[in-house]
Amino acid sequence: MSDHPGDTAATLGGTIETRSIDYVPEDERHGKVRDQGPFWFVGNFQPFTVAIGFVGPALGLSLGWTVVAGILGIFFGTLFMAFHASQGPVLGLPQMVQSRAQFGYRGVVLALFGTLFTYVGFNVVDVVIIKAGLHSIFGWNAAVIAVVITAVATLLAIYGHDLLHLSFRVLFWLSLPLWAILTWGVVFGHAGGDAGAATGGFTLLAFIAQFSVAASYNITYAPYVSDYSRYLPRNTRTSAIVSAVFLGASASPVWLIPVGAWMATRLGATDALAGIHDAGNSVVPFLGSALALVATLVLVATMGLNAYSGMLTVITGIDSFRKVTPSRRIRVVTVLALAAVWLVLSLLFTDSTTVLNTTLLIMLYLLVPWTAVNLTDFFFVRRGHYAITDLFTPDGLYGMWSWRGMTAFFAGIVASVPFMVLPFYVGPIAAALGDVDVAFAVGLAVSGIVYWVLSRSLDLDTEERFIEDSEAALAVEETPAHG
Repeated sequence: MSDHPGDTAATLGGTIETRSIDYVPEDERHGKVRDQGPFWFVGNFQPFTVAIGFVGPALGLSLGWTVVAGILGIFFGTLFMAFHASQGPVLGLPQMVQSRAQFGYRGVVLALFGTLFTYVGFNVVDVVIIKAGLHSIFGWNAAVIAVVITAVATLLAIYGHDLLHLSFRVLFWLSLPLWAILTWGVVFGHAGGDAGAATGGFTLLAFIAQFSVAASYNITYAPYVSDYSRYLPRNTRTSAIVSAVFLGASASPVWLIPVGAWMATRLGATDALAGIHDAGNSVVPFLGSALALVATLVLVATMGLNAYSGMLTVITGIDSFRKVTPSRRIRVVTVLALAAVWLVLSLLFTDSTTVLNTTLLIMLYLLVPWTAVNLTDFFFVRRGHYAITDLFTPDGLYGMWSWRGMTAFFAGIVASVPFMVLPFYVGPIAAALGDVDVAFAVGLAVSGIVYWVLSRSLDLDTEERFIEDSEAALAVEETPAHG
């Protein structure tokens, strides 16, 4: 672990965060549970969430059924995300470092590949949404937009945890009144649109697709939600953090997915920012323009979130094979490298709806087995008791490669393949079900059950002695020196 001093409120003054994959000592835990709800509310209070509401109508689903499927999917996905948030205060570590307990010091790279795809994938889609939307609204050069927003997101990720929290708090108060006015206009018929133009009905295929995309939206936050709760005090109540994150992360999609579905069915919108602009300007002159810009800022801040956790994932992966001393230099280089990757990829894509749907589904397939293993271990096997120092020791308690976690992870993916539905592949069982995609449910159940069964042979009594030694070592490290 690092010997660097950790973050304090000085981060807000411009200091680059020093903590990365290392343990956050108790005396540096300056986070507040009350900030978690607004933080995750804003994380979803943006055009990407509106675009989730486009999926059902694009497949022939009516406005009403799109709203039902979207809200049910959000509740399902947020449940897993919220329980992951409780791990941050307990362990004081980034989410993927914690996963070494299930997969091993090096075995964790299996999960890291999936999570890194998620971070980069989200930012690619975010840039596609922003550059297409702002070009459509204001005629701005799409390539220039992509470069500018990538630069801003990169800076946010480099400065880190506290600046991200501050940015989200400011954007919360900027966004809330604008979205409230727009929603008022939609409800009372002042946002334009043609009610007679609404089409669609109910098909199980479209309903499941909308549910799956909505569920994956917040499940994909699971690998990094505790990255932003690890500065909370260790004695933070599980019920408090789970409730705060669940309410915050689900409230904004429950608000905006119906707005997106309305735009798709009443305005015929296929571009989230353009839909926001047109509907807003119909309610109040220039409201749509202002909201499009503020919503873009929120989406850029969320890109910073993805880049920050992507940096933690890459450093964890490197550290798994070659010991890394957390430093500002390595975080800066890593964030810049990730930014270059997502910028290049985002310039190659123009169809945000297709990219959004496909990317979210692949994320869901990759992350559901991991989340099943991780939550099963934390809540039902080891019950939150870990030897934290051994998570940084290659030959420690958790070993290099943990066959239990790896087996369960692969079992979930293999079991879900016949149930997958993608533009370039439809599994045989999914085809027999009429192209209905239930792969995520299969992967979740199989990985969780397999891991629980395999973990029955763990010697938890022996692990307890390692945990006691770890706690003693951390206590010594946190004890201030006396002069």
